[in-house]
Amino acid sequence: MAASSAQNTNDVTVELACFGVNDQTYGVDVLQIREIVRWQEVTPLPMAPALIEGVIDLRANVVPVVDLGRVLGGEAIEETTEARIAVLEVDDMVFGLRVAVAVDVLSVDASQVDEPPALATQSGYDAVRAVVRRPGEAPVMVLSIEQLLETVYRSAKPASGFAEERV
Repeated sequence: MAASSAQNTNDVTVELACFGVNDQTYGVDVLQIREIVRWQEVTPLPMAPALIEGVIDLRANVVPVVDLGRVLGGEAIEETTEARIAVLEVDDMVFGLRVAVAVDVLSVDASQVDEPPALATQSGYDAVRAVVRRPGEAPVMVLSIEQLLETVYRSAKPASGFAEERV
């Protein structure tokens, strides 16, 4: 029976939707992905937090879109034929992530998934919740979507009353 139990532990796999952003591959748990759509024009949303690019109309639903490149502190994603919007659903909230390219769905053994390095997490870094080791290839950073949403929330501009108080 012990051999059977060990076999079940080894059979645990993690499925990640992988995206290219600024020459790096990032993964998102496939359970958080609703769909991936071709790039489309984003309509700006006045007075929105700085990291919300705007909204798209997706099958009669208004979906806010954030640029993953900017959210991660890098360059904005260029509008190319390979650019995509990954539509995610987290805690009943639907939103889109603009990415440079949809790479693949990666199915890896759970033993290949590690915690982020202690130096990063102890210094407050929390955008990545796990790192997938791939022999002979660069690791895949598994994003913490909840922490990325926190970054978007914090990008909100101060309320207009703040500016009035300074006058």
